[in-house]
Amino acid sequence: MGTQFSSEQLDRLKNAMAKLRETVEPDYVEPEEVDTQEEEDSVLAQGTYMKIDEDEMAAWLYLMPPESGTAYTKQDLIDYLTRHGVVEGLHQSNLSAMIKKKVYNREILVARGREIQDGANGYFEYLFTPEEYGAPKIREDGSVDYTNMTALQNVRAGEKVAVYHQAVQSIDGCTVLGTVMPGRLYHDLPPMRGKGIRREDEDYYAQTDGKIEVKDGRIDIQNVHEISGDVDMIIGKVEFFGDIIINGNVEEGVVIRAGRNIEIRGSTSLANLYAGGDIVLSRGIQGGNRSKVSARGSVYADFIEHTTVDAGGLVQANVIMNSTINAKDKVIATGKKGAIIGGYVSAIKGVEATNAGNSAELRTIIHCGYEAQTHELLLEIRKKETEIRARIANLVDTMSEALREKRMRGAQTSAATEKKLLDWDKLKDQYFAELDKVENERKNLEETVEQSRGAEIRIDGSIFRGVVIAINAEQMMIERSTTFMKYSADKGVIEGSVIIHN
Repeated sequence: MGTQFSSEQLDRLKNAMAKLRETVEPDYVEPEEVDTQEEEDSVLAQGTYMKIDEDEMAAWLYLMPPESGTAYTKQDLIDYLTRHGVVEGLHQSNLSAMIKKKVYNREILVARGREIQDGANGYFEYLFTPEEYGAPKIREDGSVDYTNMTALQNVRAGEKVAVYHQAVQSIDGCTVLGTVMPGRLYHDLPPMRGKGIRREDEDYYAQTDGKIEVKDGRIDIQNVHEISGDVDMIIGKVEFFGDIIINGNVEEGVVIRAGRNIEIRGSTSLANLYAGGDIVLSRGIQGGNRSKVSARGSVYADFIEHTTVDAGGLVQANVIMNSTINAKDKVIATGKKGAIIGGYVSAIKGVEATNAGNSAELRTIIHCGYEAQTHELLLEIRKKETEIRARIANLVDTMSEALREKRMRGAQTSAATEKKLLDWDKLKDQYFAELDKVENERKNLEETVEQSRGAEIRIDGSIFRGVVIAINAEQMMIERSTTFMKYSADKGVIEGSVIIHN
């Protein structure tokens, strides 16, 4: 029968054995974690490696043949890629092919990153053509028919004119290593504002009949004053804040003023036309040296004869004869004739024509660039601006001295000094107002000079003896008839070169 121990004795025995164990056994140490990466990678034969492109958008696997008697599985490859950080865009078909076809000793694309898919900002789709004019028709003889041009695009009340397309957000991209590449944030536009339109959800409708156009992102539907027949001295004057369309002829003595565009579909004789926009003369104008045509925009005509024309844009016609033309853009004589005969034609950005002058040597002056007096005026304006700035500087110095004296004297400042300060302050305001005016004049002249840079005169047909070619402040006369010439100015000298047609 064994020895019996009380519970108290058992506890003392256990403590003694624990102390004995501490003296004969080393301290217990947790086993080190074994790096199993090499053991796991050993599934693939030595020499296998993976390559990732610098931008991390593609991964390539070079697979060595397996050891004899073994075979790889697709999962072996996937595990290998995962352990090396490739977690996105796995090329499943290539991985399958590598196993099935035993593709070894070659770098194979095994993962491809996801590119950012761009979106788009919200935009308005116009259900009409925002351009101002249809293209003129080219006749069989090569001339240009302006009768098919129109300054109008008409809509009826209730007609849908625009649709808004909401912004589409981009989709983020991702590298093969799982790094997210955020896409750009795209924005919606505010609802369209305009005149004569109404909105229903994303659609816009015309509220009234009229001319429609887009300006600065706004749709405007304007009323148009249209005359079916002729305009003669009985009518005398036609004025309208919008567009004016005349379907008949405009006869002698008539004055037409439009806040926007003028379109005359018949012939025009001895009339004066003023437009805040463009002027279209479908059958040209015979001015009898008494007509004035002025447009802030461009002037288009079948022909222009014995007329003075000022345009803020282009002047374009088939024939320009014995007229005075000034354009801030270009003058273009279009078509097979494309003739400039007689008179004075000037455009800041250049002149293009098929023929210039005629065999009778009618005096014809063709000018481009800035006028001779422009450069002289610019020099004067710059000198005047310098003088005004000097006067302002002197006045400011004088006022500053007086103000310092006033601060020192305080209440003892004399009434005479106080009056001088008031007078000088008014004078200073006058000087600054004068300076603003002079600066604006200088900027306008400098803009004209800058726009003239590179201006040239191009004649694609005949240029006859007696024609005067002028560029900026220089001019030269054509001494002998010639063809296919282009003229430009370099350092104040007009140079002519032959146009080579391929």
